[in-house]
Amino acid sequence: MSVPRRLEVLRAIVEDYVHSREPVGSKALVERHQLGVSAATIRNDMAALEEEGLITAPHTSAGRIPTEHGYRYFVDQIDAVRPLSHAERRAIQQMLEGTDDLDEVLDRTVRLLAQLTNQVAVLQVPQFSDATVRHIELVGLGAGQVLTVLITNTGKVDQRVVVVPPETSDESLASLKSAFLAAASGQRLQALGEVAGAACEHLPQSLRAPGRILARALGSLGDNSMIDRIIMAGTANLARSTGDFPLTITPVLEALEEQVVLLRLFSEMEQDARGIAVQIGRENLYGGLAETSVVATGYGPGSSAKVGVLGPTRMDYPTSMAAVRAVARYLSRILAG
Repeated sequence: MSVPRRLEVLRAIVEDYVHSREPVGSKALVERHQLGVSAATIRNDMAALEEEGLITAPHTSAGRIPTEHGYRYFVDQIDAVRPLSHAERRAIQQMLEGTDDLDEVLDRTVRLLAQLTNQVAVLQVPQFSDATVRHIELVGLGAGQVLTVLITNTGKVDQRVVVVPPETSDESLASLKSAFLAAASGQRLQALGEVAGAACEHLPQSLRAPGRILARALGSLGDNSMIDRIIMAGTANLARSTGDFPLTITPVLEALEEQVVLLRLFSEMEQDARGIAVQIGRENLYGGLAETSVVATGYGPGSSAKVGVLGPTRMDYPTSMAAVRAVARYLSRILAG
């Protein structure tokens, strides 16, 4: 059997099985693909592929399905990540533009990626170690409650309701806001708590009590902006793939709830020469994900954070790889702007 034809037969089996979820037979391959040989020759090719562990027969089926090894071989043979269509690129552009709020951009990103791939989209929120304070807002809500808002130079917005002495007036909040901004504007987030606390020492005595409370809250908001976290969309797509998980989908769902697992997984994935990382089945070392595949790539400053999709090993790898890479590039462009 010639190697090029063997790859074509494997590619055809992968494509048909991903599309239909049904084992693929030689007759169907001859009918659906222009392989240029007879069904008998295809059967011989399939026997060779099975001997190499690239395909297998489920139960007593006459057809064959790819193994994890087969998917890996198929993915490794994809020379280049195909570009998205004009319509797909336009959809990404329209979805991700039109807002300066980083959280909104990231939320739109995962929803879009889930729609493009019909998989679970997973995004690591970037840790901007050099992020600085752009603006602080203190809004009195009455009854001693203050909405404390921190906006960074990256567009990220964090907020929290803080309880202060009930006699704290709107005029007092305006003075506190001015003092905090004078001290902290342009400062790095790591220093926000310390800088805001130091500013309190120069306040009139009547403002020091609410000032210290709000300074601690601002410090906490600054720290929270530095914590790695994961956002997801499209978990419902897994429910449509329950047939791809022989026993139960529960371990996958439990793994998705463990942000530490996903962050560790992302940190260990290494991109190949195509600028993409693909882990298939048991290549994922975390038990709950042993029946899934993950496609990811880096984005943002230094490509230190990752965005990707997770789904069953019966995944449309070319489409997933193309969508992940395209979305990451658009996202990086927005963050750089």
